[in-house]
Amino acid sequence: MALITLRQLLDHAAENDYALPAFNVNNLEYIQAVMRAADATDSPVILQASRGARAYAGDAFLRHLILGAAEEYPHIPVCLHLDHGDQPSTCISAITNGFTSVMMDGSLEKDGKTVASYEYNVAVTAEVVKIAHAAGVSVEGELGCLGNLETGAGDKEDGHGFEGKLSREELLTDPDQAFDFVSKTGVDALAVAIGTSHGAYKFTREPDGEILSIETIAKINKRLPNTHLVMHGSSSVPADLQELFNAYGGKMKKTWGVPVSEIQKAIPLGVRKVNIDTDLRLAFTGEIRKHHIEHPDNFDPRNYLKPAIAHMTEVCKERFEAFRAAGQASKIRVLRLPEMAKRYAKAA
Repeated sequence: MALITLRQLLDHAAENDYALPAFNVNNLEYIQAVMRAADATDSPVILQASRGARAYAGDAFLRHLILGAAEEYPHIPVCLHLDHGDQPSTCISAITNGFTSVMMDGSLEKDGKTVASYEYNVAVTAEVVKIAHAAGVSVEGELGCLGNLETGAGDKEDGHGFEGKLSREELLTDPDQAFDFVSKTGVDALAVAIGTSHGAYKFTREPDGEILSIETIAKINKRLPNTHLVMHGSSSVPADLQELFNAYGGKMKKTWGVPVSEIQKAIPLGVRKVNIDTDLRLAFTGEIRKHHIEHPDNFDPRNYLKPAIAHMTEVCKERFEAFRAAGQASKIRVLRLPEMAKRYAKAA
């Protein structure tokens, strides 16, 4: 099966009332874990690469790893998505390297740390939409800045995240502005700010409405009932993964992520894509730490990578099932990029 665009996956998710976990991947082992979980649950897949992942692995390696995954699992639709493109040229380079979906994050300026004006965000996102749609590629935009509602501070992931502090109002996406943004840019999906943040340290306590605003999603969905919404920074950071990491020499302070139950509440409110990274990092690293402690004589990487892949696979399966994506892959018919480009042209 050929690679599929994000728009096709999210349209199907909306029609069938489910959401898709979007897993950040960096290497072979991550991709194997996601694909094994998708195969076991008959789930469609979003594999996304950040700028950090592209710098670490290289576009050619990532592309061929994911093409290998599509060849190995021809019955699973796979979207290759760019996470947090910092400027139009970054998105264009991804498109020319075979990505079927790109995110133009114009919420920050191209330095990745300065909060951008609304006008800048609209301009750069609309520019990317025009170029991407001509090639049949989907575009995700972002409105609002990801940050911690407890502290008002931004987060850093791969060097991306605003500096300083913002007010609660500035940290939450405005529904009326979201309507205007989608109208002016034509994005296929919109990432919204609701109090989530990148990395493991999202909340200092179990999140409630004061620090995780599902209500904001409901308001945006009311204004934009036909727009696919995206939750970034939505790893759940389960206690068992923290415990595994710390039991074998790790030093991770207690933290709370986004509960799966809260994500499930957001699915009927239009959330169709949920970004996950930290959960896989913890499962991967925790298993490697465990193996090194229990088998100090081992020097064959395959012996510790296998349990690491297996644990990540279980995490992925849990998310596919919890978001109701399980059983959906075999129902999807893939449209190739030229066909999608024609559809975009007709809609323009």
